[in-house]
Amino acid sequence: MAAFRGPKVWLWRWRRNPLRRPVDALEAWVVLVAWTLTVLCGVLAGLAAAQSVDNGLARERAEWHPIQALLSEDASRSPGPAASGAGQVWAPVRWTATDGSAHAGQARVKPGSAAGTPVTVWTDAAGRLVTKPATESQARLRASLVGFLVGVSAASIPFVGGRLVRGRLERRRMAHWDEEWQRFGPRWGSTTG
Repeated sequence: MAAFRGPKVWLWRWRRNPLRRPVDALEAWVVLVAWTLTVLCGVLAGLAAAQSVDNGLARERAEWHPIQALLSEDASRSPGPAASGAGQVWAPVRWTATDGSAHAGQARVKPGSAAGTPVTVWTDAAGRLVTKPATESQARLRASLVGFLVGVSAASIPFVGGRLVRGRLERRRMAHWDEEWQRFGPRWGSTTG
């Protein structure tokens, strides 16, 4: 059973009032602490996650570089039903890394490309194939989205914790009122005299 809530009076739990119970003050502190932690955790976790993603993507842009590779064999003439990437097909390629070592792998190419056709691929410092790194604007968008999601997730923990504690206090208050009503309810209509 939910308690009757009259008109909302701001900060009523903080005002001096002879009817204010200790549990009201406790609930006010729980709400204050929960909201403070919710905001702080959400903002700090979101900013930290966004900064981490942005730094990682900036490091990829700095370390990954394009290199010319050659098709090892003719590419398929038609993209299969599961093909994606603007009608491109996967084909084997080979390239020489900056340290002179030979490498081979798979890359997306135009359908029907002949063996020996030059293809631009992206590699990391070790010469392994990687995807094209995100541009600065794509990195900002990704960092913002990840920061927002992490911030909301982190903020939900103290928010839910505060709601649980507040619900427990509400149930305790209702049980106390029920006990009082059991004691004084039967005498409510009796007259003294």
